[in-house]
Amino acid sequence: MTFLRRVAMLSRSQKSCRYPDARSAACAFGPAQVFIALLVLLSLGHPSRTLAANPDLETVLTGSRQRIEKLDYRATGHLTRVEADGKRTSYKFVAKAHWFPDGLRVLCEISGPGPDKTTLLLHMSVSGHVTIEALRPGEKAASVLPFERWNDPLVGTDFSYEDMVENQFFWKSQELLAPEKYGARDCFVLKSTSGPQDRTYYDSVTSWIDRNILYPVHAVKTLRGAGVQKEFIYYGLRQVGGDWSASQVEAKLQGKPGSSIMAIEGGSGKANLGAKDFDLGQSSAQK
Repeated sequence: MTFLRRVAMLSRSQKSCRYPDARSAACAFGPAQVFIALLVLLSLGHPSRTLAANPDLETVLTGSRQRIEKLDYRATGHLTRVEADGKRTSYKFVAKAHWFPDGLRVLCEISGPGPDKTTLLLHMSVSGHVTIEALRPGEKAASVLPFERWNDPLVGTDFSYEDMVENQFFWKSQELLAPEKYGARDCFVLKSTSGPQDRTYYDSVTSWIDRNILYPVHAVKTLRGAGVQKEFIYYGLRQVGGDWSASQVEAKLQGKPGSSIMAIEGGSGKANLGAKDFDLGQSSAQK
Protein backbone atom coordinates (compact mmCIF):
# COMPACT_ATOMS: atom_id res chain seq x y z
CA MET A 1 0.00 0.00 0.00
CA THR A 2 1.47 3.35 -0.99
CA PHE A 3 1.91 6.23 1.40
CA LEU A 4 -0.74 8.33 -0.42
CA ARG A 5 -3.32 5.52 -0.18
CA ARG A 6 -2.66 5.26 3.58
CA VAL A 7 -3.22 8.99 4.01
CA ALA A 8 -6.45 8.84 1.95
CA MET A 9 -7.81 5.97 4.05
CA LEU A 10 -7.06 7.85 7.28
CA SER A 11 -8.75 10.96 5.93
CA ARG A 12 -11.89 9.04 4.94
CA SER A 13 -11.93 7.29 8.33
CA GLN A 14 -11.81 10.63 10.14
CA LYS A 15 -14.74 11.97 8.09
CA SER A 16 -16.85 8.90 8.88
CA CYS A 17 -16.56 9.67 12.58
CA ARG A 18 -18.86 12.64 12.14
CA TYR A 19 -21.85 10.33 11.91
CA PRO A 20 -23.19 8.86 15.18
CA ASP A 21 -24.03 5.49 13.65
CA ALA A 22 -20.52 4.85 12.45
CA ARG A 23 -19.03 1.71 13.93
CA SER A 24 -15.54 1.90 12.37
CA ALA A 25 -12.57 1.61 14.70
CA ALA A 26 -11.23 4.68 12.92
CA CYS A 27 -13.73 6.77 14.95
CA ALA A 28 -11.26 6.57 17.81
CA PHE A 29 -9.03 8.98 15.87
CA GLY A 30 -9.40 12.64 16.78
CA PRO A 31 -7.43 15.37 14.96
CA ALA A 32 -4.36 14.94 17.20
CA GLN A 33 -4.31 11.16 16.74
CA VAL A 34 -4.55 11.47 12.97
CA PHE A 35 -1.67 13.97 12.97
CA ILE A 36 0.48 11.54 14.97
CA ALA A 37 -0.44 8.70 12.61
CA LEU A 38 0.60 10.81 9.62
CA LEU A 39 3.97 11.49 11.23
CA VAL A 40 4.45 7.74 11.71
CA LEU A 41 3.62 7.07 8.06
CA LEU A 42 6.00 9.81 6.95
CA SER A 43 8.78 8.25 9.00
CA LEU A 44 8.06 4.90 7.36
CA GLY A 45 8.46 6.57 4.01
CA HIS A 46 11.88 7.89 5.14
CA PRO A 47 13.50 5.16 7.27
CA SER A 48 16.62 7.25 7.92
CA ARG A 49 14.54 9.62 10.04
CA THR A 50 13.68 6.81 12.43
CA LEU A 51 17.29 5.92 13.10
CA ALA A 52 18.95 7.55 16.07
CA ALA A 53 22.29 9.16 15.27
CA ASN A 54 25.30 7.00 16.10
CA PRO A 55 27.18 9.08 18.69
CA ASP A 56 30.51 7.28 18.04
CA LEU A 57 30.23 7.87 14.30
CA GLU A 58 29.44 11.51 14.92
CA THR A 59 32.45 11.76 17.25
CA VAL A 60 34.83 10.22 14.72
CA LEU A 61 33.63 12.28 11.75
CA THR A 62 33.49 15.54 13.68
CA GLY A 63 36.95 14.97 15.14
CA SER A 64 38.48 13.99 11.79
CA ARG A 65 36.93 16.86 9.89
CA GLN A 66 37.77 19.44 12.55
CA ARG A 67 41.39 18.26 12.55
CA ILE A 68 41.60 19.00 8.82
CA GLU A 69 39.64 22.24 9.13
CA LYS A 70 42.21 23.56 11.63
CA LEU A 71 45.27 22.86 9.44
CA ASP A 72 47.75 25.72 9.22
CA TYR A 73 51.25 24.29 8.85
CA ARG A 74 54.62 24.40 7.15
CA ALA A 75 56.62 21.18 6.92
CA THR A 76 59.93 19.97 5.56
CA GLY A 77 61.18 16.45 5.14
CA HIS A 78 61.98 13.61 2.77
CA LEU A 79 59.92 11.35 0.54
CA THR A 80 61.74 8.04 0.10
CA ARG A 81 61.10 5.00 -2.05
CA VAL A 82 62.52 1.84 -0.43
CA GLU A 83 62.98 -1.11 -2.78
CA ALA A 84 62.65 -4.72 -1.68
CA ASP A 85 66.46 -5.09 -1.69
CA GLY A 86 66.83 -2.05 0.59
CA LYS A 87 67.88 0.44 -2.09
CA ARG A 88 66.61 3.93 -1.32
CA THR A 89 65.75 6.85 -3.57
CA SER A 90 65.08 10.01 -1.60
CA TYR A 91 63.49 13.34 -2.48
CA LYS A 92 63.34 16.54 -0.47
CA PHE A 93 59.97 18.14 0.03
CA VAL A 94 58.55 21.28 1.54
CA ALA A 95 54.83 21.71 2.07
CA LYS A 96 52.29 24.03 3.60
CA ALA A 97 48.55 23.83 4.15
CA HIS A 98 45.77 26.07 5.41
CA TRP A 99 42.01 25.76 5.70
CA PHE A 100 40.23 28.77 4.18
CA PRO A 101 36.49 29.55 4.14
CA ASP A 102 36.24 27.75 0.78
CA GLY A 103 38.22 24.71 1.89
CA LEU A 104 41.76 23.34 2.21
CA ARG A 105 44.79 24.36 0.15
CA VAL A 106 47.99 22.32 0.15
CA LEU A 107 51.12 23.48 -1.69
CA CYS A 108 54.05 21.11 -1.86
CA GLU A 109 57.33 21.05 -3.73
CA ILE A 110 59.32 17.85 -4.28
CA SER A 111 62.89 18.02 -5.57
CA GLY A 112 65.81 15.71 -6.28
CA PRO A 113 67.71 13.54 -6.47
CA GLY A 114 68.81 15.75 -9.41
CA PRO A 115 67.71 19.27 -10.37
CA ASP A 116 64.16 18.21 -11.23
CA LYS A 117 61.35 19.71 -9.21
CA THR A 118 57.61 18.97 -9.01
CA THR A 119 55.22 21.49 -7.47
CA LEU A 120 51.59 20.71 -6.60
CA LEU A 121 48.68 22.84 -5.47
CA LEU A 122 45.72 20.86 -4.17
CA HIS A 123 42.39 22.37 -3.24
CA MET A 124 39.66 20.48 -1.39
CA SER A 125 36.31 22.22 -1.03
CA VAL A 126 34.17 22.08 2.11
CA SER A 127 32.20 19.25 0.44
CA GLY A 128 35.34 17.20 -0.29
CA HIS A 129 35.63 18.05 -4.01
CA VAL A 130 39.30 18.04 -5.05
CA THR A 131 41.20 19.85 -7.81
CA ILE A 132 44.93 19.49 -8.46
CA GLU A 133 47.29 21.81 -10.31
CA ALA A 134 50.83 20.72 -11.12
CA LEU A 135 54.07 22.18 -12.40
CA ARG A 136 56.22 19.23 -13.41
CA PRO A 137 59.81 18.91 -14.67
CA GLY A 138 60.15 20.28 -18.19
CA GLU A 139 56.98 22.37 -18.00
CA LYS A 140 57.07 26.18 -18.07
CA ALA A 141 53.66 26.78 -16.52
CA ALA A 142 51.35 25.03 -14.10
CA SER A 143 48.20 23.36 -15.39
CA VAL A 144 45.24 21.45 -14.00
CA LEU A 145 46.21 17.82 -13.57
CA PRO A 146 43.74 15.64 -15.52
CA PHE A 147 41.79 13.21 -13.36
CA GLU A 148 43.34 10.35 -15.37
CA ARG A 149 46.70 11.22 -13.78
CA TRP A 150 45.57 11.40 -10.14
CA ASN A 151 46.56 7.82 -9.43
CA ASP A 152 50.01 8.13 -11.01
CA PRO A 153 52.94 7.47 -8.64
CA LEU A 154 54.23 10.73 -7.20
CA VAL A 155 57.90 10.94 -8.30
CA GLY A 156 57.97 7.14 -8.54
CA THR A 157 56.82 6.45 -4.97
CA ASP A 158 53.81 4.54 -3.67
CA PHE A 159 52.03 7.82 -2.89
CA SER A 160 49.76 9.11 -5.63
CA TYR A 161 48.83 12.73 -6.30
CA GLU A 162 45.43 12.08 -4.72
CA ASP A 163 47.03 10.75 -1.52
CA MET A 164 48.17 14.27 -0.60
CA VAL A 165 44.72 15.10 0.85
CA GLU A 166 42.33 13.19 3.12
CA ASN A 167 39.10 13.88 1.27
CA GLN A 168 37.57 10.52 2.30
CA PHE A 169 36.36 12.00 5.60
CA PHE A 170 34.11 14.36 3.63
CA TRP A 171 32.39 11.70 1.48
CA LYS A 172 28.68 11.20 2.12
CA SER A 173 28.78 7.47 2.87
CA GLN A 174 30.40 6.79 6.26
CA GLU A 175 30.05 3.61 8.32
CA LEU A 176 31.48 2.71 11.69
CA LEU A 177 32.63 -0.92 11.84
CA ALA A 178 33.31 -2.97 14.97
CA PRO A 179 36.10 -1.42 17.11
CA GLU A 180 39.51 -3.07 16.92
CA LYS A 181 42.97 -2.79 18.35
CA TYR A 182 45.81 -1.73 16.08
CA GLY A 183 48.94 -2.61 17.94
CA ALA A 184 48.42 -1.36 21.48
CA ARG A 185 45.88 1.28 20.46
CA ASP A 186 42.11 0.97 20.86
CA CYS A 187 40.60 2.21 17.63
CA PHE A 188 37.39 3.23 15.99
CA VAL A 189 37.21 1.64 12.53
CA LEU A 190 35.65 3.96 9.99
CA LYS A 191 34.78 2.85 6.46
CA SER A 192 34.35 5.73 4.01
CA THR A 193 32.80 4.75 0.67
CA SER A 194 32.95 7.00 -2.37
CA GLY A 195 29.89 7.76 -4.46
CA PRO A 196 29.42 8.68 -8.13
CA GLN A 197 29.68 12.35 -7.18
CA ASP A 198 33.20 11.89 -5.72
CA ARG A 199 36.22 12.37 -7.99
CA THR A 200 38.53 9.70 -6.65
CA TYR A 201 40.34 6.54 -7.72
CA TYR A 202 39.35 4.84 -4.48
CA ASP A 203 36.21 2.80 -3.92
CA SER A 204 36.60 2.93 -0.15
CA VAL A 205 38.99 3.89 2.62
CA THR A 206 38.99 2.08 5.96
CA SER A 207 40.67 4.04 8.76
CA TRP A 208 41.76 2.84 12.20
CA ILE A 209 41.43 5.95 14.38
CA ASP A 210 42.79 6.09 17.91
CA ARG A 211 39.83 6.47 20.27
CA ASN A 212 41.65 8.85 22.63
CA ILE A 213 43.28 11.30 20.21
CA LEU A 214 41.01 10.79 17.14
CA TYR A 215 44.03 10.51 14.84
CA PRO A 216 44.49 7.72 12.26
CA VAL A 217 47.13 5.09 12.95
CA HIS A 218 46.38 2.87 9.96
CA ALA A 219 44.37 3.10 6.74
CA VAL A 220 43.59 0.79 3.83
CA LYS A 221 42.47 2.29 0.52
CA THR A 222 40.79 0.06 -2.07
CA LEU A 223 41.17 1.07 -5.71
CA ARG A 224 38.03 1.20 -7.84
CA GLY A 225 37.50 -1.70 -10.19
CA ALA A 226 40.66 -3.72 -9.61
CA GLY A 227 40.14 -4.04 -5.85
CA VAL A 228 43.87 -3.56 -5.26
CA GLN A 229 44.60 -2.21 -1.80
CA LYS A 230 47.09 0.37 -0.59
CA GLU A 231 48.08 0.39 3.07
CA PHE A 232 49.14 3.44 5.08
CA ILE A 233 50.81 3.21 8.50
CA TYR A 234 51.29 6.28 10.71
CA TYR A 235 54.33 6.40 13.01
CA GLY A 236 55.60 8.73 15.70
CA LEU A 237 52.31 10.32 16.68
CA ARG A 238 52.97 13.55 18.56
CA GLN A 239 51.06 16.53 19.90
CA VAL A 240 52.32 19.97 18.98
CA GLY A 241 50.42 23.07 20.09
CA GLY A 242 47.45 20.92 21.05
CA ASP A 243 47.18 19.24 17.62
CA TRP A 244 48.20 15.67 16.80
CA SER A 245 50.31 14.71 13.79
CA ALA A 246 52.50 11.85 12.56
CA SER A 247 56.23 12.16 12.04
CA GLN A 248 56.21 9.42 9.37
CA VAL A 249 53.69 7.85 7.03
CA GLU A 250 54.51 4.63 5.20
CA ALA A 251 52.64 3.56 2.05
CA LYS A 252 52.58 -0.01 0.66
CA LEU A 253 50.84 -1.02 -2.55
CA GLN A 254 49.47 -4.57 -2.65
CA GLY A 255 51.48 -6.80 -4.97
CA LYS A 256 54.37 -4.35 -5.29
CA PRO A 257 57.59 -5.07 -3.39
CA GLY A 258 59.01 -2.38 -1.14
CA SER A 259 57.31 0.70 0.24
CA SER A 260 57.54 4.48 0.46
CA ILE A 261 58.01 6.72 3.49
CA MET A 262 57.08 10.35 3.99
CA ALA A 263 59.14 11.67 6.91
CA ILE A 264 58.43 15.06 8.48
CA GLU A 265 61.65 16.54 9.88
CA GLY A 266 60.75 20.14 10.65
CA GLY A 267 58.12 22.83 10.36
CA SER A 268 55.47 24.73 12.24
CA GLY A 269 51.94 23.76 13.23
CA LYS A 270 50.79 27.37 13.55
CA ALA A 271 52.14 29.04 10.42
CA ASN A 272 49.56 31.86 10.10
CA LEU A 273 49.34 31.40 6.33
CA GLY A 274 47.25 33.49 3.96
CA ALA A 275 46.04 33.28 0.37
CA LYS A 276 49.26 34.83 -1.00
CA ASP A 277 51.22 31.88 0.40
CA PHE A 278 49.56 29.53 -2.09
CA ASP A 279 50.73 31.08 -5.35
CA LEU A 280 51.82 28.14 -7.50
CA GLY A 281 54.30 30.44 -9.27
CA GLN A 282 56.42 30.78 -6.14
CA SER A 283 59.93 29.38 -6.43
CA SER A 284 59.62 27.46 -3.17
CA ALA A 285 56.83 26.29 -0.89
CA GLN A 286 59.00 27.43 2.02
CA LYS A 287 58.34 31.09 1.28
